[in-house]
Amino acid sequence: MFRDDNPHTKPAPFWELLIDEVRAKHPGVIFLAEACTRPAMMTTLGKVGFGQSYTYFTWKNTRWELLEFMGQLLEWKETYRPNCFANTPDILHEYLRAGGPPAFRTRLVLAATLSPSYGIYSGFEQFENVPVREGSEEYLDSEKYETKKRKLDGPLLPLVAALNQARRDNPALHYLDNVTFLETENEQLIAFMKRTADNAVITVVNLDPFAAQEGVCLLPVSPGLPPAYRVRDLLGADDWTWPIGRNFVRLEPGQAHLLKVGG
Repeated sequence: MFRDDNPHTKPAPFWELLIDEVRAKHPGVIFLAEACTRPAMMTTLGKVGFGQSYTYFTWKNTRWELLEFMGQLLEWKETYRPNCFANTPDILHEYLRAGGPPAFRTRLVLAATLSPSYGIYSGFEQFENVPVREGSEEYLDSEKYETKKRKLDGPLLPLVAALNQARRDNPALHYLDNVTFLETENEQLIAFMKRTADNAVITVVNLDPFAAQEGVCLLPVSPGLPPAYRVRDLLGADDWTWPIGRNFVRLEPGQAHLLKVGG
């Protein structure tokens, strides 16, 4: 994979020629566009051959922002393949700066379950969130300017491992356009289902990094699903029977359910 920095500042025909030439010799190469710019240019880069692209995900933190964001990605799905990075060397969002560890857990679960591809920048697993100055999205002691020796011992790594295992085991999480958002009766909770012919997963996330939130996960009548079914939390050891209709949910800050339908 090649990560191309700011490809939107170069002419699109240049990328089309370069990508065609590289893929003629190495068809498995993936080009990732580090381009958070105007929608027209982002989609154009997909059309000329970029197999993945950064997105606006890091700036989308409320329920309505996430719904709007996913709606836009679905409109672009024919040519645009999103990679939802939870942070980057340039983007330490206020949500992470203020929300601490619960905010990191929330954003990790959302990135790993909304998009077929996601990423985290080194230090995310350690809850690094100190900006170079107040209000800045730049990291203090950023790796853009210095070399760091890191150990893979961050407290967030067990959750990363659990999410990655769930992604490997559940084909429903491999797709973007199979998402159905579910009513929660609480703007601080977001819930959605992803389904394939023989696999279904429900994600419910507390968006509030400071307080527990209660609501419901409203399951609609859906072809192929019985009136009630077992769900098993892939991020914990719990399982329940959930019926069609309203299912009570209470989540602490940073907590989420990743429920495999059928156990």
